[in-house]
Amino acid sequence: MKNLSDSKFTKYQVFVAIILALLQFCVVLDFMVLAPLGAFVMPELHISEKEFSIVVAAYALSAGLSALATSFFADKFDRKKLLLFFFTGFILGTLYCSFAYSFTHLFLARMITGIFGGVLSSISYAIVTDLFEPNKRGRVVGMIQMSFGLSQVIGIPIAIGLYNKFKDWHLIFFICVALALIIVVLVAVFLKPVNAHLQLQNGTNMLTHFKDTIKNKRYLSAFGATVLLVTGGFMIMPFASDFALNNLKINENELSIVYLFTGVVTFFSSMIAGILSDKINRLYIFSFGTFLSVCIVLIYTRLGVSDLWLVVLLNCILFIGISSRIVPTQALMTSIPEPKDRGVFMSVNSAIQQFSGGFSALISGSIVYKSAQGKLENYDIIGLIVACSMICAWLMFRNLFLKVKRSN
Repeated sequence: MKNLSDSKFTKYQVFVAIILALLQFCVVLDFMVLAPLGAFVMPELHISEKEFSIVVAAYALSAGLSALATSFFADKFDRKKLLLFFFTGFILGTLYCSFAYSFTHLFLARMITGIFGGVLSSISYAIVTDLFEPNKRGRVVGMIQMSFGLSQVIGIPIAIGLYNKFKDWHLIFFICVALALIIVVLVAVFLKPVNAHLQLQNGTNMLTHFKDTIKNKRYLSAFGATVLLVTGGFMIMPFASDFALNNLKINENELSIVYLFTGVVTFFSSMIAGILSDKINRLYIFSFGTFLSVCIVLIYTRLGVSDLWLVVLLNCILFIGISSRIVPTQALMTSIPEPKDRGVFMSVNSAIQQFSGGFSALISGSIVYKSAQGKLENYDIIGLIVACSMICAWLMFRNLFLKVKRSN
């Protein structure tokens, strides 16, 4: 009989989980805050929907290139040193965003931030896999994913509130830099070296290790699932605030309320999804999230002028679905790579995630457009594409889950 103490966290594991969640909160806040501020950024910088999608894609595509480059040496260094290096670069990129007052500077700032910030999630999940047993990873992933909810509960309402008060969207990036500086000090001082994987290296050169990893059939299935998983968010989210303001006709103050409620729901649903992912079949959790997400996406993207309560309700249900898909997927991904391949696998997976997101944002920007009346058109087409990708992602996840289950 399994010892119940095996599922308990040590004090150091609790610290690591919290510090990784806070770090991810900074990265998520920096990434997510631009989308709800898009309705304000576009007119201030005099850029179109297509140009804004390019700015969003710049982060994702540069992050993808960086993650791909990092995959060649991800398993050759202490993960703590990699974390500190890329987090410091992320801070500098975010600081640049604070001084971006033109399309060109914002584009360059997002590229720099993406180069460093896009790698941090793969390093974080590699650390989770190294330091936490499989029966604890669902809860740790859930805690890290709670950063999405926390960024919406705290970050996005504050960002919109600051804009409404000071009419300056740059302020939130200054706040993000200040918080990141505190976290980087905590990581540098208290996080122990994460280098046990270095003893597993067999002397294979970096290029050969990379080629062996990307040719692994089991890993290829995981990469395919990742492509489909991220398509939805990157197609819908960049224009979510624009759609809410101009099509659903909610005002700027009500937009803060929408993000506040969905953030609270995401915070708790991520935690619950993490606990359930460790306790029951992860495929059940993912299937529930897929069904919920497909239904709401098809309804929401076809709405016209709506009451605030309906917008809040649909967004909350959608984010329950999103949490129920992301958490079991990330928990499952930690069980796929062998210890010697974790850094490369996580980096390649992150690169694929970022590339898929970047191209999805570009595709979305080429489909939607503003009508003469100021409405966002073709958002329903985006919803249909996203729903189809979610169904395909479920098929891929099911296949991957069964492979992992048979191998265990």
